[in-house]
Amino acid sequence: MLLASPEESLALGARLAELVRPGDVIALSGPLGAGKTSIARGLLAALGLEEEAPSPSFAIVQPYDPPEVRFPVLHVDLYRIEHPDEAEELGLDDARGDSLLIVEWPERFGAAYWHDALWLSLEPTPDGARVLTAKVPAAWKDRWPQILP
Repeated sequence: MLLASPEESLALGARLAELVRPGDVIALSGPLGAGKTSIARGLLAALGLEEEAPSPSFAIVQPYDPPEVRFPVLHVDLYRIEHPDEAEELGLDDARGDSLLIVEWPERFGAAYWHDALWLSLEPTPDGARVLTAKVPAAWKDRWPQILP
């Protein structure tokens, strides 16, 4: 899928918001500036967040709870994580049962940790667009076709 502009990244996030539910994990992978946070912002806005979601780079985990959003969401940025063992300290396993996890830089914990995640990889092109590829787990097989434009 080609995302030609930041607005298209926001729109993809909004389409995801129509189908996500607590317990889902969306892994957003790609280099700095690839548009991971734009997708997360579009998703959070469509879930009801009125202000622009900050990048959680320094907080690492930015929680959102009702009534701010429809259901609990953790926006996670693992860029500054040094070792996968830090996952336990963040409490992500406990949160997965009742929250949506939006995870930027998921590769810091390794692909096996996110085996059930909808894994979206972004790659910038020379003209400023983004090529998005998706690894779709079983839980998303029926939902993913509804995301496509």
